[in-house]
Amino acid sequence: MSHADNSKKTIIVAQIMGKWIGGGVESVIMNYYRHLDRTKVQFDFICDEDSTRIPYEEIKKLGGRVFLVPKYQKLPKYLKAMEDLFRKNKYRIVHSNINTLSVFPLYAAKKAGIPIRISHSHSTSNPKEWKRNIIKNILRPFSKKYATDYFACSELAGRYLFGNKSFDRSEIKIIYNAIDLDKFKFDPEARKKLRQEFNINDSTTVIGHVGRFVKQKNHDFLVDVFNEYHTKNPDSKLLLIGAGPLEEKIKAKVEKLGLTDSVLFLGQRNGTDKLYSVMDVFCLPSIYEGLGMVLIEAQVNSLSCVASNFVPQEARLDKNLAFQPLDIKKFTAAIRPTRNEVDIRYLKKYDIKNSIKFLQDLYIHVKTS
Repeated sequence: MSHADNSKKTIIVAQIMGKWIGGGVESVIMNYYRHLDRTKVQFDFICDEDSTRIPYEEIKKLGGRVFLVPKYQKLPKYLKAMEDLFRKNKYRIVHSNINTLSVFPLYAAKKAGIPIRISHSHSTSNPKEWKRNIIKNILRPFSKKYATDYFACSELAGRYLFGNKSFDRSEIKIIYNAIDLDKFKFDPEARKKLRQEFNINDSTTVIGHVGRFVKQKNHDFLVDVFNEYHTKNPDSKLLLIGAGPLEEKIKAKVEKLGLTDSVLFLGQRNGTDKLYSVMDVFCLPSIYEGLGMVLIEAQVNSLSCVASNFVPQEARLDKNLAFQPLDIKKFTAAIRPTRNEVDIRYLKKYDIKNSIKFLQDLYIHVKTS
């Protein structure tokens, strides 16, 4: 059934996704989409034309639509395509998920007369990424200019994009990136089956990471940490799940260190929820994160976790997570393979059942300013 058949009673939200390449933000939005009451709220996904991993079939099956626009680097064409699309589909709500770049679609949305324009901060930044930061810092002061509502996945992400004053005045709605908790619980059967599939012994300590091969995720450092750990604990393996531009560079480093037999590159995969059960420790040495959703998933799986101190403290659910500076020896020393179930009280805010109701109500009851 198309949106048009249902438009009188269903709110259509235009979700601005940018370049859909299989990152964490796309997973979060799709997770919300799967759990929405789609008789009340439906999504249109607006993506850049150079997207590579749009789940067309699933979106169509759930009653949604996908629209491709020129990539934002072709700014005049991008803005015109956005404005034309907004006018044609007469949206009431545009929800932009592309951090500092949200200024562009929200400008087009304002021009097209869209009354509710949400800017959603999913990330922060790090001084090491100075080239990207030039663009971010130029655009950041405009983050509130065309938005009517401000959302963020964490306090840190909210303060970063919208400023401390906005946060202190309670102008920012924190929407925690929630997951289906049952899906990520430890599964001994999956552990046994997948370890056999990957040819990993029961006794082997498996350190895992889920994330795209980009500078932000800091695979370079993680390989150094594993090298240090593996020297003292030879019965260990590193599991890397994801794809990206730096993958070949990291593979070359692994080979140079003589770790080829001990590091598994599993590529971009569906069903990562089961892969956490294969691991004994989860590491996230990112140089910045909005929240670090994979860290929440790993803790729900009862994994012992080590994260860099650039990851927001809000990502800690219980005692299972240690924050460490990006120092190879200190980070390695914090790796302790144990499993402890997280106290259920800490999981509530990340339970999709709770947060989907909150988000749905926001869409339905949000007031035009």
